Amino acid sequence: MKGTAVNATRNRRHVSRRPAIAAGLIAAMGLLAACGNSSDGDSPSSSPNGAVEGTLRMFTYDDTIDPLIMEPFDKAYPNVDVKTATFNSDAQAAAKIEGGFGTDVIEVCLDESSPLVDAGLLAPIDTKAVDGWDDLAPIYRDADGVTVDGTTWMVPLSAGPHGIIYVTSEFPEGVDSWTKLYDPALKGRVALDGGGSLTPMAVTALSLGITDPMNMTPEQITQVRDYMLEHRDQFRTFADSDSDMVNLFKSGEIVISDGGRGTATKLQEAGVDVTWVAPKEGGLSWVCGLGISSESENIPASYAMIEHFLSPPMQAVTADLGYAITNPKALPLIPADERESADPAALKNLIAEVEPANPTEWDAAWQEVQVG
Repeated sequence: MKGTAVNATRNRRHVSRRPAIAAGLIAAMGLLAACGNSSDGDSPSSSPNGAVEGTLRMFTYDDTIDPLIMEPFDKAYPNVDVKTATFNSDAQAAAKIEGGFGTDVIEVCLDESSPLVDAGLLAPIDTKAVDGWDDLAPIYRDADGVTVDGTTWMVPLSAGPHGIIYVTSEFPEGVDSWTKLYDPALKGRVALDGGGSLTPMAVTALSLGITDPMNMTPEQITQVRDYMLEHRDQFRTFADSDSDMVNLFKSGEIVISDGGRGTATKLQEAGVDVTWVAPKEGGLSWVCGLGISSESENIPASYAMIEHFLSPPMQAVTADLGYAITNPKALPLIPADERESADPAALKNLIAEVEPANPTEWDAAWQEVQVG
């Protein structure tokens, strides 16, 4: 649901912090800081090309640089001065970097990575130099786009599912299919994530029985476009953001939409009785991580930051923030009631959102739907 021509923004899952748990994890990281930051909590990582010190520039989505993750890094590496900046999409990031903006570490998401890769803005990752690489769950380590033609461009660090959210009382028998979004009885009470072409078109493709929505043929794209145009009045709106979707549910304007499990959690915390489900045709999932700029001026600190995010204690914080983790070694550190949703296995049967081979065709079709 994001990308170069495919999407403008990313709908990251809701940050649902649990202060007591987070405090415990921060305390644990205090112990790590005394002895360095490696995935096993031993000595400081021997990242490539020298000591971990100097200035480290990070360019990420704003919810990635959460203090619960960044503050322990500062403690573990007091000789590194971290400078952060944020963006709304990898396309925006690529444009700024090409315009002269300097960075060392860049957040990369598999469904929108081409602006960075195609422009040569990422340096290959030396996986042998990443402490914890072999610990990654294969579903992420081997995901399309992490390594392309033998070159690894990013280290996957977080993920999340995308399915259906519905008001529980409105559907006493539950919902289990994407086709419910197109139920004529719900006309005008449905919303779709409209942040870009990838998600709404993939959701519609699945509702039409297209089993491989990330690799649609031109004919299938046309089929999806025509179906969406024919049923455009089905939707009250195409929501531009997670907060827009939440407000639509809270106001009672909609009773069902597509969305992330974290969005459902946010609604539940706001007192809205909703249920989240991965439809039987298959739910979607996004995967994001960190890459290194091809013009990085601090390679050692860049690898140290990646390893920090990948370490079990910080992966546990990632889970506490409402995300699925990529390093299963963190599972014992995660409270039992969060472990199932954080487990990499939770996304095993979901369809990974990756950039299509023909993004301009997707974009053109989506623009027609938006215009109506």
